[in-house]
Amino acid sequence: MHPDDVKKLLLSELAGCDISVEGDGRHFDIVVVGDVFAGLRPVQRQQKVYAVLQDEISAGTIHAVNMKTLTPDEAP
Repeated sequence: MHPDDVKKLLLSELAGCDISVEGDGRHFDIVVVGDVFAGLRPVQRQQKVYAVLQDEISAGTIHAVNMKTLTPDEAP
């Protein structure tokens, strides 16, 4: 899976977020910045992202994900 495809998938469910995806086709580094994470604990933030990617992870299309989830105030 191309990083741009992962980004499109995430944008479809996390509208309004700034998303960056890098990867080699199976392993991805993802940074998502958005108000959607305000007031959520880190694990809840990750659950939101994993929920979008679950079908691809279950199918083995995505093997590993490393992510950062931030609110706009937390972003550098």
